[in-house]
Amino acid sequence: MSEHRPYTYVTLSMRPDTDPHVGVSFHTPRLRVRTGMLLSNPRPYLELGSHEADVHLSTTGAGPVTDADLALARQIFNAAARYLADCECLHAEQSAQDATDPAA
Repeated sequence: MSEHRPYTYVTLSMRPDTDPHVGVSFHTPRLRVRTGMLLSNPRPYLELGSHEADVHLSTTGAGPVTDADLALARQIFNAAARYLADCECLHAEQSAQDATDPAA
């Protein structure tokens, strides 16, 4: 069985005549997930972070909540619910397998 070590992977790609692209992959139990409301210019935010990288999401142009912001928030909610369901399913399968594996 291979050992899976935690990590955060961050990349920045910059090419002439194209927009820069930043990629962040979190594979760590030290991940923080926070939400809140910025009070100085009231708008919600969602933050994912580790010691190595942070990702902050807020409203379009840091302005008033738009229909597009609502649609994105629903997509995030649905994706998080699916992620939870997939994790719960795999965890249950792995726990059942570990319980019946004599080498465990």
